[in-house]
Amino acid sequence: LADLWWIYSKPVPADGRELWTLFLQCSCITAVIGGLFYNWMFASLEYSWHLSTATAVSFSLLLLLTLLLVHPARCVFSMIMPTLGTKQGRKLLFSTCIMIAVVNITPNIMSNIKTILQVIKCICKNSSDSLLNSTALLEKVSWEFGDAIQETIHSIYKPMNGHFRFSLLQNSSLIYQKMHLAGEKISREFLSVEVLVKDSIRVANRLAAGFFMFYLCLESTWYLKNYLTNLRFDNFYITKKLERLAVDRRATHLLVGSSKKLLRPTGLKLSWEEVVLCLVQAMLVTVALLLLLVVVAMDHFAFSVAETALRKAAQFSAVPVALSINYKVEIGIMPFLFKVFRRPSEEFLLGDFNRTYQHQLIFSCARCRISPPTPPNPSVLLVVGLLFCILYATVFLETFARRLCRRIAASFFPGWEERRALHLYRELSRR
Repeated sequence: LADLWWIYSKPVPADGRELWTLFLQCSCITAVIGGLFYNWMFASLEYSWHLSTATAVSFSLLLLLTLLLVHPARCVFSMIMPTLGTKQGRKLLFSTCIMIAVVNITPNIMSNIKTILQVIKCICKNSSDSLLNSTALLEKVSWEFGDAIQETIHSIYKPMNGHFRFSLLQNSSLIYQKMHLAGEKISREFLSVEVLVKDSIRVANRLAAGFFMFYLCLESTWYLKNYLTNLRFDNFYITKKLERLAVDRRATHLLVGSSKKLLRPTGLKLSWEEVVLCLVQAMLVTVALLLLLVVVAMDHFAFSVAETALRKAAQFSAVPVALSINYKVEIGIMPFLFKVFRRPSEEFLLGDFNRTYQHQLIFSCARCRISPPTPPNPSVLLVVGLLFCILYATVFLETFARRLCRRIAASFFPGWEERRALHLYRELSRR
């Protein structure tokens, strides 16, 4: 492995064997990166498969030529891997989490809200049908009651007409049509809002992912540029070259006296500034986690409400309505004389109508075809949980990732690393 890394980090291969070894190394790297790049574009960013394939193949060929011919590009590309463990890598993981939420959680919330709207629509339709049927009952009652009024004993007491007419049933088809149009309008508007939100978040996530990838490469390039131009940049480590230089000049006491300010690149010790930075980054990750948990809670809440609404609406019992009519027609014989003599008057019954009509108002949705509520996908929560575990790990591994970037740059440019070690030795001697 040390020999392979030595060949990979050399500016120019020494012979044909090293050239072929370098070519095989770069080919394996580009094949793996091309496959990951295709999966990222197709599965995460939701590009079409032919666009993802063409872009991944073109990117792989360009990356192969760049790694094979440009020595600093190999260094920058090698530093991109540990840079994924820094804040730029976390931004890419945040972008992936957002895309997972958009693709999986948001449509599930929309589907459960649609189920709730279907329940409300079905209840409104059944209740309106029941109310319209009650008008038919009233029409039946009015005609029977009118017939009873007409069937008096003496024709001299018969009224002209005892019937009532209801015209509400004539507009029942219009009511159904308006309800159907209103439901279709709400469905179209809801679908358009859902598509607009998904498309907007998808485009924003693609732009953010592209920007983060570009900035990831730019940060690695910026680190290498500062490493090669600024001797003080990220130069506070007790490296082997610094130890060898101190031993050769019999000044090992400089390293012991400055142990609080210097760190070993392979050690686990963190400076106070690094600890504070880790805590701040952990707080930011926690805020993002809480926001995503709010979305997950909305998914569970929408499913719970949809399931409860569907179950309770199916259990609604019919409301019985009873219409009782008591009608009695009597005639009194000379009531004035009976009142004068304070005797009870005698009355003759001409007609009696005593009937009860039963009707039921239905508010249930048991007869409607409603799509069942969709439960939250546990695999999505598992993937998001794993991604956030990686995010929290990168918070505390960011310092070591930066140290690894420095070791990579030192292995690609050993002559410059000696100059940096000499500069740090002179700074310690001057202090």
